[in-house]
Amino acid sequence: MNQPSFVSPDLIRQRFSKAMSDMYREEVPLYGALMELVEQTNRGVLDSAPDIARQLHNTGEIERLDLERHGAIRVGTAAELATLARLFAVMGMLPVGYYDLTPAGVPVHSTAFRAVHEASLQVSPFRVFTSLLRLELIEDPQLRAFAQSVLDQRSIFTPAALALIERAENQGGLTEQEAADFVKEALETFRWHHSATVTGEQYQQLSAQHRLVADVVAFKGPHINHLTPRTLDIDIVQTQMPAHGITPKAVIEGPPRRQCPILLRQTSFKALDEPIAFNDQADARGSHSARFGEIEQRGAALTPKGRALYDRLLNAARDELKDFPNEANAARYNALMAQHFSEFPDSYEGMRQQDLAYFRYFVTDKALAASNLKTLTLEALLENGYLRIEPLVYEDFLPVSAAGIFQSNLGDSAQTHYGVHSNQQVFEAALGRSTIDELGLYAESQRRSIEQCFASLN
Repeated sequence: MNQPSFVSPDLIRQRFSKAMSDMYREEVPLYGALMELVEQTNRGVLDSAPDIARQLHNTGEIERLDLERHGAIRVGTAAELATLARLFAVMGMLPVGYYDLTPAGVPVHSTAFRAVHEASLQVSPFRVFTSLLRLELIEDPQLRAFAQSVLDQRSIFTPAALALIERAENQGGLTEQEAADFVKEALETFRWHHSATVTGEQYQQLSAQHRLVADVVAFKGPHINHLTPRTLDIDIVQTQMPAHGITPKAVIEGPPRRQCPILLRQTSFKALDEPIAFNDQADARGSHSARFGEIEQRGAALTPKGRALYDRLLNAARDELKDFPNEANAARYNALMAQHFSEFPDSYEGMRQQDLAYFRYFVTDKALAASNLKTLTLEALLENGYLRIEPLVYEDFLPVSAAGIFQSNLGDSAQTHYGVHSNQQVFEAALGRSTIDELGLYAESQRRSIEQCFASLN
């Protein structure tokens, strides 16, 4: 008896990412304008900066540049999170990293579902930043119980999606038709809903606690709240957004502009104010703002030592600012960031020598033509031009940056302090498994590339 032929999880993820992008472009027309601006900017950078073009060709990132997306979704219960983990697993996406946003006044903790091997990332680098609402942070016990009861009554997955998840788990994959059905059904979880599941008064009570609480609790599904393309120059995009009818947030989140980008820089346009109908109304009389356009520029993944330096410099700049970065202090904040980050080496070789970033190693033509290289160390091979390096792109997120994006779209009235500590153990219990240490993944990718080089050189 012939075994069924299953579609690769990487291809299912690639198809789902495209379907999500198509859906979001229909739902949020401004997203289409944003995509056009990013594509235009990327073409300009590739034409004018041969070094960047060469680096992307060397690493293979040029093929994935137009595919690059990250989404974000927020769920309300442990059961919803655990089922999302199973849904993403069908697409080869695992929970990487733990992010606590409560120190920045956002009552969620999060992980990022993504592929974990560089070969899978090349096929589709689609990621979904997934947040779980911390209901215990709702101060009013009656409101907390009400929110729990509303969430307990909803199902954010279609019956067909649940059946296909179970089928994939039981038979080890999905056939071509099953994969097509899965993409269609899974997409429904991320779709926008114009009708709330609560009354207008209940919505206001939830929103008064925190606007994100209303966003998570008041609808029958979690809806994707942004879908982010990757740009090669976020400063150009930030400058050009107003000319395309898009108002950007005041400051770019993440590190300052550099010759050699590191980690992740993000900006966005403000959340759209969209009409909704409450369940005590026959038509759309209320409004809700949740969905926004975000853009990102990705740089080198940093080692633990590099992250410690990054965090120290970021905190020093923010401490000196003594305020949340906003329109009034944007120029001063940017100047402080540039000043403090002058301490961080701005060359890839400088970062490599100080063990601040992760790299992929490549054998050069000079090495392939040489002999008697077996006795040379890694450093000697690099110094003599037998190996070259390219930075490993950062595939993950930054808690402070994520909170900054959230806050800019939640308004200044968002609560800014919660007297609690992060609780990774509770999050992972809800998830049904441990999150994966992202730094370990980069270290493994770097190690594999070094081993491949030594194997090529015998």
